[in-house]
Amino acid sequence: MIRAVRTCFIALACIAFSAVLAASIWAIAGDPGQGTLPQLLSENMSRSGVEHPVTAVLLNFRSYDTLLEIGVLVIAGIAGISMSKTTSLEDPELRTSDPLLYALQRWFIPLMLVLAGYLLWAGADRPGGAFQAGAVLAATGVLMRLGGIPMDFLRPGLLLRLGLVLGFSVFLLAAVVSVIGGDAFLAYPPDMTKPLILVIESVLTLSIAMVLLALFVSAPVNDAEDPEEGDPS
Repeated sequence: MIRAVRTCFIALACIAFSAVLAASIWAIAGDPGQGTLPQLLSENMSRSGVEHPVTAVLLNFRSYDTLLEIGVLVIAGIAGISMSKTTSLEDPELRTSDPLLYALQRWFIPLMLVLAGYLLWAGADRPGGAFQAGAVLAATGVLMRLGGIPMDFLRPGLLLRLGLVLGFSVFLLAAVVSVIGGDAFLAYPPDMTKPLILVIESVLTLSIAMVLLALFVSAPVNDAEDPEEGDPS
């Protein structure tokens, strides 16, 4: 009985919260005095420091949400590493002399690095940005990992810790400095908006790539069980 009452209460609370949220969105979208969200975005694009609306929303108008998202990613990366079954994120068993994989790495790794840099730079005025560039950079690290290329920055130490928290730290520093200067939280100075967004996106690219790569390599590589005694295999 108590469990049924609790379930009903939680369901009603969720329905009420959803109704309030839907009403708020409907009021914002339908109020002609405030304008629609796309209209408000287009009217304020000149203040964003970039030319692409998605980047303007993520790194300026809705930068607080993006800061929290990066914080969640950092926590996920730290948790993944802490639950790793190995003392090092490098596995010497993956180092191989496969000529085909080596040839693919020679072609693909430079191209993927260039692509990551292009996506980062293009995010100011076309689709791209830190998340896309970080994903490509992490995929480059995965390819290097599968090919057994040594990656010293994945060893537990200063480089690994710095890579995980660099993006979030710089993002948070920009927010704190704006508050100290008397502006709102994450309100960039008008003449420094574009350089600050570029710096934040650059360090976010490195941290996002590091978090994604750390989550990949912290998983156990060889999960095959040891053969039992007397088993000829």
